[in-house]
Amino acid sequence: MKFPKAPMKYKLYDESIIHEESLWTINNAHDPASFKDGDTYYVFSTDAKYGGLPTGGIQVRKSRDLIHWEFVGHAFDQIPAEAHEWTGAQGLWAPEVVKFGDTYYMYYAASQFGKNQSFIGVATSSQIEGPWEDQGEVVKSKQGDLPNAIDPNITFDEDGNPWMVYGSFFGGMFVFRIDPATGKKLAGSEEKLIAKRHESVEAAIEGPYIVYHPEFKKYYLFVSYDSLFKNYNIRVGRADHIEGPYVDFNGNEMTDLSLPPNDVGMKILGGYKFGDSEGWIAPGHNSVLKDGDSYFIVHHARGEKDPHWHYLHVRKIVWSEDGWPLVSPERYAGEEETEIDPALMEGTWEYIQMDKDQNEQLHSRSIELGSDTKAGRGKGFCRYIKGNQFELFLNENGRERKEEIIVLPAWDWENWVPTLVFAGKDEHGEVIIGKKVVPVTEE
Repeated sequence: MKFPKAPMKYKLYDESIIHEESLWTINNAHDPASFKDGDTYYVFSTDAKYGGLPTGGIQVRKSRDLIHWEFVGHAFDQIPAEAHEWTGAQGLWAPEVVKFGDTYYMYYAASQFGKNQSFIGVATSSQIEGPWEDQGEVVKSKQGDLPNAIDPNITFDEDGNPWMVYGSFFGGMFVFRIDPATGKKLAGSEEKLIAKRHESVEAAIEGPYIVYHPEFKKYYLFVSYDSLFKNYNIRVGRADHIEGPYVDFNGNEMTDLSLPPNDVGMKILGGYKFGDSEGWIAPGHNSVLKDGDSYFIVHHARGEKDPHWHYLHVRKIVWSEDGWPLVSPERYAGEEETEIDPALMEGTWEYIQMDKDQNEQLHSRSIELGSDTKAGRGKGFCRYIKGNQFELFLNENGRERKEEIIVLPAWDWENWVPTLVFAGKDEHGEVIIGKKVVPVTEE
């Protein structure tokens, strides 16, 4: 078993670099869209920064390993005229980049907070780093319309056909076919509603992203719930067809407004804190990067000490046996899935349940895992299944609780040592994450 080496150590809350873009690395990344071009990874993100106003462009970063990030610059010097005229926006939001043939297409959104007089446009380039030529409107909305034309994502169905999913809490998420010859809506394509929540900031839904998994033959819809600065959290539903219906682990449709707002959608990541270390607040607005057989979730998160600072996070996605995505509790540092020695599961762990009804920062509790096959009060044990898959048994208030978990050798960013982590779920689809407290040594 091999643990990742120490990654780049990023300094948080560094006011000395507020106006030094070349030093931003993961700083100021918001609503990150991920794309791999050759052997280089790119992230395109919203034009937002701590301690300053937007400039009108889209932020661009690149990396060779998903760990060390270099700030490239801005895709635009100013907001395209048509988008600015329609919306009065001060900056561009939530970009997306794809490639059709030899041409790169960059989608962008223009709007103002709390309004749905919004605009999604597209620009093209022969090179991933630009220059970009604006091609104008893809879809727009006006105040009072059902959709809100923000947060574009381009996804591909199992036959390779491109689709756009977009929208926010004003009217939900909509999907329609894209013409790869133009990058715009395919003639005759109709929009289909695939996810919706009650229309309030307290029950918001935004940032849709769809990815198809060929092994499970399912489409996975990732969305972000709730308020951007305090209780943002990532939920998932899946479908057999790209137009839905998308359902969560318990079979609830992502458009069902008859249930309480937090009952719909499998919560896979929210704000959290391990032990006494500083944690993260409001992770969300993700993209999903498929790199060979590996999947990564790319999102922003806010610092616990000051949530006005937002940072780029990349985390490994692992998949349950029944085809649900689970997210590593630690940022990616080069770890790979590998066989785990069951004896290494014994010891003290920090454990968090991703409670679907508690979406502000969740704090871990300590659990003790032993070699016994009977869970005593406050203790538990693991049963080896295969590879890095285990069943975790805990004694909860006199009742034994069983959860399936997937274990990774990872980097403990809080304590700056290698250790083991897990992500898993119980029989009701409630997600759990954990980190071993005592560092384990590489064999």
